[in-house]
Amino acid sequence: MVNYNDIFNTEGLSYLAYRNLIDELLVAKKTTGTDHSEAMLHYTKMNVQRMSRVDKTVQLDPDLYSALNKVKGHYRFLVISEGWCGDAAQIVPIFDKIVTTFPTKFDLRFVLRDTNLPLIDAHLTNGGRAIPVLLVLNNSGDVVAKWGPRPQILKDLLDGWKSQESDMMALAEKLHGWYAKDKTRTTQEELAVLFTNLP
Repeated sequence: MVNYNDIFNTEGLSYLAYRNLIDELLVAKKTTGTDHSEAMLHYTKMNVQRMSRVDKTVQLDPDLYSALNKVKGHYRFLVISEGWCGDAAQIVPIFDKIVTTFPTKFDLRFVLRDTNLPLIDAHLTNGGRAIPVLLVLNNSGDVVAKWGPRPQILKDLLDGWKSQESDMMALAEKLHGWYAKDKTRTTQEELAVLFTNLP
């Protein structure tokens, strides 16, 4: 049985601490998780640049802002992520933007997937440990909403790309090309629906 309150309170990292951890590990030629290969270090370095870019440019779309503004009560965001994950780099700055815009309604903490396997295994996507995963917790520590690991339209596109392409670098290029064109719009649209339907 996963104790979400305990994980949030004792293991959760703030966004700044999460970003700092990734930076500190890179200095030591490491990344989060157990694979410190050149490829994983390369992905992580690229992701630091991606997160910094999204941090600087992201603005909450009117529909998402309106949905968040109408939220009653207080919720906590528990995000399962890793520094090497490309989808996470494109998405997690949005969660931080939400919380910094509405600090009295939401708190945010990050946990690493590979050091919290029981947590991610309770929230698999098609049997896989895909990230990032956003878990929205109420004050009792119950999960009242879940989102991730990427927008549905991109999940569908990626399934199609994988049937035609096995080169992971080529797939990553397509994935990040989509994110660059989309500019967080689709992710924000889906989050607007999620927050509109919060209990």
